[in-house]
Order: sequence, then C-alpha cells, then structure tokens
Amino acid sequence: MQPSTRKSAASPSNSEVLPSAPGGWTSWPAATLSAALLELPFPLAGPLPPWRSIFAWFALVPLLWAVLSPQNPTRSHPARRAFLLAYVCGVLWYLGNCYWIYNTMLMYGDLPRWVAALLLLGFSLVLGLYFGLFGLGVHVIGRSTGSTRLALAVAPFFWTALDLAAARITSVPWDQLGYSQVDNALISQLAPWTGVYGLTFVLVAVNALLAGGLLLGSRAHRNLSGRWAWTLCGAFLLAVGFAGVFVPPPQPGPAATAVLIQPDLNVGEANNWFGVSWNQHIAQFTRLAQEQCNVYIAGIPQTGAPTAKIDCPPYPTPPDLVAWPESPAPFIQGEPRFAEAMRATALAVHAPLVVGGVGTDYSPEDQAWRYYNSALIIGADGHFAGRYDKIHLVPFGEYIPFQELLSFAHKLTGRVGQFTRGQVRTVFLLNGHRYGVFICYEAVFADEVRQFARRGAQVLVNISDDGWYGDTSAPWQHLNMARMRAIENRRWILRDTNTGVTASIDPYGRVRQSLPRHQIGALPAQFAFRDQITFYTAHGDVFAWACALFSLGIVAWAGGRPQRKQAGYGGSRSL
Repeated sequence: MQPSTRKSAASPSNSEVLPSAPGGWTSWPAATLSAALLELPFPLAGPLPPWRSIFAWFALVPLLWAVLSPQNPTRSHPARRAFLLAYVCGVLWYLGNCYWIYNTMLMYGDLPRWVAALLLLGFSLVLGLYFGLFGLGVHVIGRSTGSTRLALAVAPFFWTALDLAAARITSVPWDQLGYSQVDNALISQLAPWTGVYGLTFVLVAVNALLAGGLLLGSRAHRNLSGRWAWTLCGAFLLAVGFAGVFVPPPQPGPAATAVLIQPDLNVGEANNWFGVSWNQHIAQFTRLAQEQCNVYIAGIPQTGAPTAKIDCPPYPTPPDLVAWPESPAPFIQGEPRFAEAMRATALAVHAPLVVGGVGTDYSPEDQAWRYYNSALIIGADGHFAGRYDKIHLVPFGEYIPFQELLSFAHKLTGRVGQFTRGQVRTVFLLNGHRYGVFICYEAVFADEVRQFARRGAQVLVNISDDGWYGDTSAPWQHLNMARMRAIENRRWILRDTNTGVTASIDPYGRVRQSLPRHQIGALPAQFAFRDQITFYTAHGDVFAWACALFSLGIVAWAGGRPQRKQAGYGGSRSL
C-alpha cells in the first residue's frame, strides 16, 4: 500500500473532519457579536416586544463557531483561547445586561462614580467565568474526542448546568436565557416540568444545531449532507419554537379580587413620616385600600397599551386581600402607632393585609434586637396574624457578607441594611385560602418560590421595591422572572411594588392587569385560587441537576481518553 493513500489510525473519519481554520482575528469579533445578540432578547429600557425573543434562538452561534473552529495548528494553548473567547463574551453580556448596578450603587450606595464602575466591572468579571467555563468545556470535549458533533451535542447540558451553578453558588441567576421566552406560549409549556432550565436547554440546542451547519460545512468536507441536516433541523426547530410567540395562551378566569397599592415612595422616605405626615400617609393607605373599582392597563404598561376599568358593583363586597409593597415606609412590628393604624385599616376594608415592613425579635443570646425584611400579616379582624421574614437577602444591599473580612464595605455602602436572614417559608391561611408571600429579589430563585406552592399556597404574593433600580431595564427584567415563577407553578401571582410594575399575573405568565410605573394608585387585581401541583413544584430542579451530573460525567469520560490528534486542534499541544 502506498504511504500517500494510507489513512492514519489517529485521523478522524471523513464525517468528523473539522472545518478549516478561520483567520485567528475573526474569533474575537464573533464572541463580541454573540454578546451583543444575547442582549436583544431581554428588556433593555422598557418592556420587551415579544418578537425580540427570536434572537435567543441563534445568539450563541457566533460564540460556538469561534470556540470550536480550529485555530492555527502552530498556536499553543487552544483551551485557554476557548475559555477567553467565551469569558469575554460573558463579561460583555453582563456589563450590558446589568448596567443598572452602576446607577443603583451611585445613587443609593453613596459611592463615588469610579467605585460604582469598579463594582459593575467586578460583578461582570466574576459572573463571566460561567461563560468561560462553558467555552472551555465545549472545547475540551471536541479536542479530546476529535468530534465537533459531540462537542455541540453536549453544549446545552453544559450551559444548563452552569445556570444551576449560578443559582446555587453565586446566587445570581439573573436573566438566564430561558427567561427570554416568557411570552412564548409553546416552549414555555416546558417550565411546569423543567423550570426555566428546560427552556434554556432547548434554546442552546437550537443554537448548537445552527452552529453545526457552519462548522460542519467547510471545504474539508466532501459531503455536505451533514451540514444541511444540522442547518435544516436547527432552522425547523427555530421556526416552530418561535411560532409560539403568536400562539395565545389559555385565559383562566378570575374568581377573587385583591387591592394592590402602589405608593411610589422615594427610597429613604421612611425617615420623613413625622406627626401630621404619618397621619396623611396612613389616610392615603386606607383610601387606596378601598378602591375596588379603578382604571388599569390590560397587559404590560407600554405605549399604546389598552386600558380598562373595573366598574363599582352596586353592592360591593370586601376584597380577598389588600397588599402594601416592600417599600421605605416606617412600618415596624410591635410599634403601637403601626399596630393601631393597621388594625383600623383592616377593619375599614374588612380584609386581611399583607404589609411590607420590619419584623423584630429580641435575641437573649446576643442580648440585642434582630431586624428582618418582612411581610407583616394582619387579619381581617385587625389582629396580627404572623409574618414572613425574607430568606434570600441581597448582599451589600440588605447585609454585608463576611463582615469581619469586609469591614471596609460599611464606608463604601452607606445605606446597606443589617437584616437577619429568615428561616421558614410560611404559608398563611387567610379567610379560608392559603397564601405564599415572597419578597423582591427572591422572585429570581425558582427552586425557592416553588416551596410555597408545594406547601399548599393557592396564590403567590410578591411584594417588592424596584425603586432602587431607577428607570432602567431592571424592573422589566425582574417582572419577567416573576412571570416565569407563575408558569412553573401554574399559580396566579399578585405582584405589588413600590414604584411599579404592580400587576396581576396569570398561571401562564401573562400580565392581565397592571399600573403604570411611578404612579400613585391601587390596582383592583383579579385572580383565582389554584391547588394544582406541577412536576416542577413537586420536584424542583431535577432536570437541571441531571444536566449537571451528565456534564460532570462527560467531562470525566473525555478527560480519561487518550488525546485525539485532530486537524487544527494541535494534537499533543498543551492545553
């Protein structure tokens, strides 16, 4: 046999040959392009138009192409390059998606501009590591096995596993990819089974298929059938999946009414309620609590949104609930004037109250008072019925982690609270129905919110103060994550905020009623009680954990294989 016709045992089959190496400089613009495309399917400065969710279906294609396209065989450290390509993409994405951190730290943290900028940069540099690990993992699979197909096949598992790590390790699962499809009635049907992670998995899988069409269709291939198979399959799934944006979800009918008060208070206003001011605010609270007929927006507040009005019935009945948001009001458990004001309000409206305030306990061990960011519950009879203490506090906002190590942070963040972490996810029985209440940032933790429904809550109440975000994209991003909690658990969510968006969200994630931002008012929110328990409610992040275990297993398996010498990967070159 002639040497020129021999096929090396170390060479891949013709179907596994990787594409010709692109110019090295083109990989960095590709990674940057992915970062830009990933910004588009999320709210930027207002509510997200549903059509923009289409970008999530192909935004990762340039990054996957950059990571898996083999570079110049003489180039060393290809794994480092793959990590850095994905890392740069991640850092840029976090800088764009979470730019509002700068505004918040500047306005409410009493920080100099350069410190606020450094905090945003540091935040992005840390969380961008998840992107970097994704790029590294995909590269290692391709390099170890010599198979681009296998590297692309494991990409959705890796991405989903790293999203789980973001929720469990760094506790910042903000705007995970699946949230972009909250308006997609077709793909969002996965959420009651897999949580938002299932939506993310499908999106990354379609991105991988489309990237395969580019990677497997190079001149190195004599047979382009593989390229077209991947491309057509990805395009078909994209078209079918995105069509869900135009599919109307079911419209469950409401059977109850809550009055959600939006006071539109300035951050820090709690210190200004003295004498007559206290009486004026409480009188406003009582007046708004009785507004069961009012004009509201039928949907999400945006330009041109239709308005509607709940007509006053001739014989009005008390609402099922009145809620006051997490806000700067000086509502402190045990304070006589607060207790008397809430008793009078509850008796006036003949309804139980959920009121954002400060819970207090005295600790004999520490010989000091402990303070909690709480939802204080007052029964329709005016008596204190219990409280829920916020469990997932915001670091550097509601407490300073590692205070002894980071004692300097007190000087940098003048308005940081010193709250104690709550311990129990209490479900409250009010007028024969069970309510689960969670506070502000807790809305982004799917596995924690589901605990209320699993414990029997028939409706979820989310009180929040999004005033800290200002007029940025953050309130709209926060709203979409709360909407996903409604889908996962098939529960109505009554979302009561200080500055907006105050809304009634149905079990399919649709905002049925809302108030404009920065408007003082009361939303007569219609909702219903539900007892259905979804698979996700009962079992939580099973799907995400399965992806994590599979990812660990495939990495261990690939790491134990002899390194394949593959065109463009550099064979035995160092990682």
